[in-house]
Amino acid sequence: MDGQQKTTTENHAVARIGWLRAAVLGANDGIVSTASLMVGVSAAASAKPEVLVAGVAGLVAGAMSMAAGEYVSVSSQADTEAADLARERGELATRPEQEREELATIYRERGLSDALALEVADALMAKDALAAHSRDELGLSETTRARPLQAAFTSALTFAAGAALPLLAAWLLPLTEIPLYVSLAALVFLMFLGAVGAAAGGAPVGRAVLRVAFWGALAMAATYGIGRLFGTSVA
Repeated sequence: MDGQQKTTTENHAVARIGWLRAAVLGANDGIVSTASLMVGVSAAASAKPEVLVAGVAGLVAGAMSMAAGEYVSVSSQADTEAADLARERGELATRPEQEREELATIYRERGLSDALALEVADALMAKDALAAHSRDELGLSETTRARPLQAAFTSALTFAAGAALPLLAAWLLPLTEIPLYVSLAALVFLMFLGAVGAAAGGAPVGRAVLRVAFWGALAMAATYGIGRLFGTSVA
């Protein structure tokens, strides 16, 4: 359009990396751990209610564990980021010339001339010195900033959602069919989750599907073997 400037907004996969990682990890763990638990218990149990109780217990305990683990882990990352920013804020207040030179050196290493590197450093520091150093010196940005509560809630909810899928399958099946069909259902869910996660993150879909299917099958086979061994020895 004449006399108007058109602005274009680009959507990049990296903008979703915070919640996407927690969501995929939570749902994947919910499916694998709950399905594996029920497959193992069904191989040793004599009644279906035992399997369902184990599945529900695994769902609740797993969701709480995921939330706590993510919150503690991401909080540690947030504390580190805050400490680095506080240190940088102090250095900007006490030695601005050295900080200006640090920023200019970063731009020189990226290919700018000495004069242009200093000019860019001056312009960015005049606008927001801490933001410039946070982004270019520390590698921190709003997109990748640690968000403990978001990670905790996302992991707990997606774990519970993932765990509910094999639990529902087990509820609909007779005891003797749980090991086979819960395993197959869990593999289908895992492959779908792998494909969705890869597509949302812009990664190759085939590789993600094979990866989650392999490790999911391995986990369920291991717990089934342990369940059969335990059930046989008890009998």
